[in-house]
Amino acid sequence: MDQVYDIAIVGAGIAGMTAAIYAVRANKKVIVFESKTYGGQIISSEKIANYPALPGVSGVELSQKIYHQMNNLGVEIEYAEVVSIDDGEDDDSAAKTIVTDDGEWKARAVILAVGSKDRELELPGEKELTGKGISYCATCDGGFYKNKPVAVVGGGNTALYDALYLSDIASKVYLIHRREEFRGDAHLVDKVHEKKNVEFVMNSRVTKLLSDDVLAGVEIRDSENKKSEIKVDGLFVAIGRVPATEQFGELVKLDESGYIKAGEDCHTSRPGIFVAGDCRTKSLRQLVTASSDGAMAATEAVKYLK
Repeated sequence: MDQVYDIAIVGAGIAGMTAAIYAVRANKKVIVFESKTYGGQIISSEKIANYPALPGVSGVELSQKIYHQMNNLGVEIEYAEVVSIDDGEDDDSAAKTIVTDDGEWKARAVILAVGSKDRELELPGEKELTGKGISYCATCDGGFYKNKPVAVVGGGNTALYDALYLSDIASKVYLIHRREEFRGDAHLVDKVHEKKNVEFVMNSRVTKLLSDDVLAGVEIRDSENKKSEIKVDGLFVAIGRVPATEQFGELVKLDESGYIKAGEDCHTSRPGIFVAGDCRTKSLRQLVTASSDGAMAATEAVKYLK
């Protein structure tokens, strides 16, 4: 395309949409790229408890509010996956080329707000069984397992919330965790313990997926390497997230875990390339810090363009 945008934003999660709002309000021509749907990972959250002034709002509701605000301001959104970014052959003043699976666009500055993605178990057959018994979103897919046995893998708040949610749908919930204690909040652990149909499987890890075209169960091994099998129709994986930054490893500097290196000013190692949200190196990854990053990245990008 011949048109050159002022700022291109990769990702329409909370960070990306906030960045778009700040950028367009600074009279910049803005385009946002999103490969799936706006809102990012929070759209699977049934209830958000820690976003100021909106206690109990759902992830979908919050995403819709921010999206409509962004849309009403005239931000363009392109539903395409960004494959790579050419930053102008080391010419800081050159427009960057955003290459997607549906064409190319140009912009004078770029904000990477790609967030993170679900960490996989990395077991044989996992990809093939995703959607056929394996899920990474209990609120999205839990309804398919009414009165059926399921398992949740993980030890953080997400796994605990998933177990609570599924306990009201499934006939039985096995909560599998590789350690003796959970990393999640104590009050959530207590709530899960109150559920009669949740069974704790501690000091254990899933080592094999049992299937016949669809998931039939899991093989687990305990801390003494003793093997056993659990028959389940659904397996919900909640073992954390990893940054979705693979395609940008040669564009900007990443840390050893794949997060884009940047301080609170959201500047990356490349001039004109900024970062916002969960894909940035930082100590706290929450909705409020994603919004904060979006505002900062957009403000710094506007300064860069002056």
